[in-house]
Amino acid sequence: MGNADYDEYPSSMKGESRKKHRVEIPPPQPFFKSLKNAVKETLFPDDPLRQFKNQPPLKKFILGLQYFFPILEWGPRYTFDFFKSDLIAGITIASLAIPQGISYAKLANLPPILGLYSSFVPPLVYAVMGSSRDLAVGTVAVASLLIGSMLGNEVNPTQNPTLYLQLALTATFFAGVFETALGVFRLGFIVDFLSHATIVGFMGGAATVVILQQLKGILGLDHFTQSTDIVSVLRSVFTQTHEWRWQSAVLGFCFLFYLLAARFFSQKRPKFFWVSAMAPLTSVILGTILVYFTHAENHGIQVIGELKKGLNPLSITDLSFGGTYLSTAIKTGIVTGVVSLAEGIAVGRSFAMYKNYNIDGNKEMIAFGMMNIVGSCTSCYLTTGPFSRSAVNFNAGCKTAVSNIVMALAVMVTLLVLTPLFHYTPLVVLSSIIVAAMLGLIDYNAAIHLWHVDKFDFLVCMSAFFGVVFASVEIGLVIAVALSVLRVLLFVSRPRTLVLGNIPDSQIYRNVEQYPNTDSVGGVLILDLGAPIYFTNASYLRERISRWIDDEEDKLKSSGETLQYVILDMGAVGNIDTSGISMLEEVKKNLDRRDLKLVLANPGAEVMKKLNKSKFIETLGQEWIFLTVGEAVESCNYMLHSYKPKSGTDDSSFSNNV
Repeated sequence: MGNADYDEYPSSMKGESRKKHRVEIPPPQPFFKSLKNAVKETLFPDDPLRQFKNQPPLKKFILGLQYFFPILEWGPRYTFDFFKSDLIAGITIASLAIPQGISYAKLANLPPILGLYSSFVPPLVYAVMGSSRDLAVGTVAVASLLIGSMLGNEVNPTQNPTLYLQLALTATFFAGVFETALGVFRLGFIVDFLSHATIVGFMGGAATVVILQQLKGILGLDHFTQSTDIVSVLRSVFTQTHEWRWQSAVLGFCFLFYLLAARFFSQKRPKFFWVSAMAPLTSVILGTILVYFTHAENHGIQVIGELKKGLNPLSITDLSFGGTYLSTAIKTGIVTGVVSLAEGIAVGRSFAMYKNYNIDGNKEMIAFGMMNIVGSCTSCYLTTGPFSRSAVNFNAGCKTAVSNIVMALAVMVTLLVLTPLFHYTPLVVLSSIIVAAMLGLIDYNAAIHLWHVDKFDFLVCMSAFFGVVFASVEIGLVIAVALSVLRVLLFVSRPRTLVLGNIPDSQIYRNVEQYPNTDSVGGVLILDLGAPIYFTNASYLRERISRWIDDEEDKLKSSGETLQYVILDMGAVGNIDTSGISMLEEVKKNLDRRDLKLVLANPGAEVMKKLNKSKFIETLGQEWIFLTVGEAVESCNYMLHSYKPKSGTDDSSFSNNV
């Protein structure tokens, strides 16, 4: 990096400063107006109230109803062509929802019928309140596993099924309340702490655990560990080798092969997506027929047994808000609520991007919350928008949320008429369905991508994965979130500081490491501060600036030059607190002792406002604050050639020259 030849600069830099613009201090605003703007920027970045401006009261009321019930907005424009598409999509996802619902309920250690209940009422609620056209609502494996794991640690579902069911419904209620509160108070950014890397690792680990849990059904074991870690599961499997039923294993692997083959065929030929979508229901039908005619239940094949016929019974009286297990229900509700929100909103946004429309994350939180609150009162457990079901809905050509209504009606018919037909459905088929679904959640390509792009994200991903697999689902989630928060804190407390140099033949200054051909300006050190200055990073920035100055002085000594100006590029400093201002004051005092001059470039409005109120601008001198780095360098370069600062010289002489 060479030194710029000062004689090559324009003549205006030799005889006069090219500073043409004064950095303005924003005019003061009333306190309540500032507070209103701050709240609006924090909680209402999308300005959801814009549509209500300048509208008559009746119109505002209608818009309010449409905001909370989007079906009132798109319903009047609904056409018969849309209905034909939604009818096909709804019947298709119903064929997937019925076997998956039964399977995931077993995964949560709940009665299988609750899986069907949960595919009836919640989709109706979401169709009215949800903003996604493609999301198909239902139970999900990861949330089911979390419920089974967290509640199973406190209450044995086999020994005390009534209490366990009450806790599951209560946890669902609290999950709904938590989700609704996040949406109403627009606190959806809390869910953002589940980063992409966290979700990839957590989902992969949870899917691995779920697959291992299904060894109980595939091998036909009667007794199995309640723990979810891989060591406990494998110990439980291999200490019961004498209990393995080969008939169950053969049937399970045959159906698993069929399910995977159907998925592979549909992936290769997307037009035949329905082959993969219908495969779970086909497996249930074939398995049920096989068991019924061969009486396989008498030869080691476990079956579902009797399913209660009829629609969802009210369960509001089963909600338990007292007793020793209330804290467990609340904790389970919050954890499962956050995880299901992260999955559902991510899935909804993905498909919205494909179809070029937007969904409101806060609206979605309210919709998810209300469907879980209503669901907990109608014998349903936690529901969200699973990717597998939504992908089938999308591929089937759905147009609106009416596909959820069609699915719910198909499940209603099943509850009223068809539930006795599931009596002979083998549990091993349900296990095969779960394994096939979970294999799709282990996204090793995403993990490889994280390794290539960001090693820390890969560490977060693997921490979540191994935490879930070797410890527990909760521990894995906590480790991953803790690492993600740690990274945020590191970004805030250890911001990047860069040395800038001049791009030849331009007034542009960039990072000297990124652009090795930049020219340095003799006697001037230009530093870019890459983050807001708060109490968390003020000390670090003070020490880092001091070190940069020491390094620059050591480098200039070898060439016989001296450092005289330090320019801080404040363009990325969006805000500053009192600790940050104190840091700047200390830096200035330190530079004064070393006969160096502090110069600021491109400070923002909020920074200027606080520097002015703290009297720092008065201490530094308005003439040492510039609009751009280029203007600051030109003025410093002008001073280096026309006036050499001496120790103790009054700074006002600079303003007289300028």
